[in-house]
Formats: sequence, C-alpha cells, structure tokens
Amino acid sequence: MTETVTLCNGTWLRLKRRGRWEYAERTNPGGGVMIIAVTAEDKVLFVEQFRPALDCMTIEMPAGLVGDNPESASEGAVEAARRELIEETGYEAANVEFIMAGPTSAGMSNEILAFVRARNLTRVHAGGGDETEDITLHEVPRTEAARWLVQKMADGFSVDPKMFAGMYFLEHEDIMRGDGHGESVGS
Repeated sequence: MTETVTLCNGTWLRLKRRGRWEYAERTNPGGGVMIIAVTAEDKVLFVEQFRPALDCMTIEMPAGLVGDNPESASEGAVEAARRELIEETGYEAANVEFIMAGPTSAGMSNEILAFVRARNLTRVHAGGGDETEDITLHEVPRTEAARWLVQKMADGFSVDPKMFAGMYFLEHEDIMRGDGHGESVGS
C-alpha cells in the first residue's frame, strides 16, 4: 500500500500526496450540497458571488458545506440544504428531497457533493448570504434558464457546469425518482 502524506492543513482543506498523486481533502465530514430550487412562479434560483479561487464572479445554484460550523456539525445534506437555501436566497423550503451524491472532481479532491431538490418555497427574507458573503440572487424563468446561463458565460462569468446537471435533474425528475415516488423529507 502506498503511504499517504499530509503536505498542508487548512481550515477547510488538507493537501495530501499518495505516491505521485496530490489531491485536496475536505476536512468537514459531510461534503457539500447543491440545492435545485424553483419558485411557485416557475423560476429557478441561481446565486452570483465572487470566488477567490477563480478570481472572478460565478453563477451557481445555492450551495454550501454540510456541517461547516459547530452548531451544524452533525447535520446531513438535507438539513444543510435547508439552512443554506434560507441563508443565500431568503427562501425556505417546505420539502427537500435528496437526489444523489457523487464526487465533484475525482482526480483532484475527495469532496462529495449531494444534489437536493427544494420544493414549496416561501420567501422569509432578502437572502444574500451570511456576514462573510456578498451573494446576489437571480430568479430566472425555467424555460429561459439554460439560455441565461450561456449568456452569463458570454458576459464573462464563470458558470459552474453542475448548473446544467441541476437543470437536467429538473427536467428529468421522473427518472431521478426511479419508481416515480421520490422520498420526501419534511412533507
């Protein structure tokens, strides 16, 4: 077995080497969660924010780390999604359904991202993130969302490719539920 060496420890990431392979390891045990949310008016929720690692503005669906602070250390993806959705967008979901989880970049990181679907949204405040974030909320009609994302790329934004996976999940919910009766949490 090849020895694993820790090269650097950070608050949220650890840089490791196994043989010749270097990779980043998430230090929070729950990974991340991405929230696919659509308003009653059939508008998809996207967030815009500056990402220092890319040194530019990005377009993403609401997302966050699972168990990233002491108060939420034992939460799962569904609970983190509820918290992050309210924090970033100001919307609360009556129902949150787990869709799937998988690696974000298997060649570079051990991070696992859960996709969830938030339903029955109610606006409870303006959103915009916590005190460390400056998030702009975009509510885009579902029928225009893919074109809007492509336009944002043309405008110079970095658009996370997972947005198109999220759009696929929206358009193919029957497939993702398997038996047509996806498990719902918080009904």
